[in-house]
Amino acid sequence: MEYFVYGRDRPGAFELKVSLNEDHWSFMDGYGELLVARGPTMTGDGDDAESTGSLHIVDLPDAEAARTFAYEEPYYRAGAFESVLLCRFRNVLGRTMWDFTEAVDGYSRFLVIVMGESDLAPVTSKHMIVYGELLAPDGEARLGWAATVEAPDRETAATLLPVGGDGHTEVHLWFFGGRPVKRC
Repeated sequence: MEYFVYGRDRPGAFELKVSLNEDHWSFMDGYGELLVARGPTMTGDGDDAESTGSLHIVDLPDAEAARTFAYEEPYYRAGAFESVLLCRFRNVLGRTMWDFTEAVDGYSRFLVIVMGESDLAPVTSKHMIVYGELLAPDGEARLGWAATVEAPDRETAATLLPVGGDGHTEVHLWFFGGRPVKRC
């Protein structure tokens, strides 16, 4: 079963998260083969950009394992998150972020979240990286939809998931995550 975990940073948490990066990556190393998508949401892509949150979609056996994943994670334990959205995730595309091969030069990546129980038409776009339903932890009730997408800008990203439910769409600049690759 896949789970969607999005930790929203509390104000001023950026330096704390930077100091915990190695601990975070070491924790995630234990889940390496189980991760569907991962990465930070940011205020921008320049040198002065700061983290606004942390996304992980992970394949775990049950809700208890998902709670352990979400609440034993070093950023959470250190108090870096203001809140955590933890949901079951039904992966409509059936792939991971590493399977995405349609990258477009000049496009950015975004996490788009639409909360609400409404039925949305299946979305198919070559710019979808990972896309699926957000479900209650028991998997019964639909809570919304989420996607990681490529788009030229935030406004275009928002249109890739139709507005539903309460009419609120969150769009966060998102980057593929993981331990940085050391270059020789």
